[in-house]
Amino acid sequence: MKMIIVLAALVAIATAAPQRPQQSEVVIVKQSEHNNAGLPEPYNYNYELSDGSQKQEEASFESATNEEGKPVPAIVVRGSYSFVGEDGVTYTVTYTADKDGFHPVGDHLPVAPVA
Repeated sequence: MKMIIVLAALVAIATAAPQRPQQSEVVIVKQSEHNNAGLPEPYNYNYELSDGSQKQEEASFESATNEEGKPVPAIVVRGSYSFVGEDGVTYTVTYTADKDGFHPVGDHLPVAPVA
């Protein structure tokens, strides 16, 4: 008899537990790109997914100098991406990647103190 009561209690707890919503498959809603088949040329692309995520990026060459002081081309990548967090808020990061490193900016990202 005790076993039946314990089993009934476990079944009641299991059915009362909150159910996770079914996650639907994420698909590409919009996409475009310009790429010269892997050649060292400027490129750009963007896409948007059905879950609200999106990304856009472009690259170009700028003049830089090497260790000997000679001019050389340097690639500079600029872009942004957005995603919807578990809290329902859309987060956006804008970035630049160049000879000085990766530089992300976003309202939700910490900022280093000014020296």
